[in-house]
This record gives sequence, structure tokens and C-alpha cells, in this order.
Amino acid sequence: MIELDNRTTLNIDTKTIETIADSLTDKEIELIITDSKEMREINKEHRNIDKDTDVLSFPYQEMPLSPLGSIVVSSSYLEENSKEFGHSINDELALLFIHGVLHLLGYDHEIDNGEMRAKEAELIEKFDLPKSLIVRTQG
Repeated sequence: MIELDNRTTLNIDTKTIETIADSLTDKEIELIITDSKEMREINKEHRNIDKDTDVLSFPYQEMPLSPLGSIVVSSSYLEENSKEFGHSINDELALLFIHGVLHLLGYDHEIDNGEMRAKEAELIEKFDLPKSLIVRTQG
């Protein structure tokens, strides 16, 4: 189940991301859609990086009945990437959501041997999403 906190004026449809989440976990996930200013503040506070970013994940401590964690997505990246890659904001959200939820599940593309990228590609194919995330993250 997705608990959506949309802090923007974007019209967000959670149907696809609910299906993706249900295929990966039975735990609740908090999803926050925010503007670039707040995203920059969150990134600076939690990662000591003073810039906007597309998606951040915050896993919760594993406890019985605890949510899996929180995913924060920048609305500016949703809008810019959907225009640049020619798909909808909700498709872009699904792509960033996949990336975020995999981090919540313990995947880490910065230290693994391509497992996270392979799982992203598998999920993108399974849910018939645009391939732009695969293109953006190769290399």
C-alpha cells in the first residue's frame, strides 16, 4: 500500500506504483512528492549534498508491522524527465518509484555488481514502462 503525500499540484495516479509495490512487498510505503527546494533541503540534511535530486529512499527499521520506508521524489525531475523522454509524469514516477523501492529493499547500485540495474530492467519490462531509466543509468 502506498501512502501518498503529494505536496505539489501535479495530478498523480498511484495505480501503477501500487501494482509495482504489491509485487515486491506487503509493507506500506510512504511516497512524498515535493518541489526542488524541499528536495534540496532533504538531500543536504541527510546526505550532505547541497543540490536537488530525483529520488531519495529512507528505509525504516525492521519491526513487526512497520512500513518499509519512505520515498521522496522531486516534482521538477518528474516534469523535466517526462518531457525530455516523451512519456507521462505517472510513467516517470513509476520509474523513479522502482529505483526508490529497490533501495528500500536493500539494493545499492553504487556497490553491487549490476544486480539493482538488472532488477530495474526486469521490473520496467514486466510493467511495460518506458525504457528511459535503463538508458539513463547504463555505464
